Amino acid sequence: MKKFAQKVQHFLQSEDGPTAVEYAVMLALIVIVCLTAIRSIGTNASATFNSVSTQLSSGS
Repeated sequence: MKKFAQKVQHFLQSEDGPTAVEYAVMLALIVIVCLTAIRSIGTNASATFNSVSTQLSSGS
């Protein structure tokens, strides 16, 4: 148990902890940007397909 406590203390004192948090924040921001872009592209694609569908059905 003492070794575990020493490892936790070493982890908290080392620079690895803050670096891991920084990477997690960057990853979260990248995921948010990607989801926003995918949602925007999906909305635009849906509008385009609906427009084409309307034009094809009215042209028949």
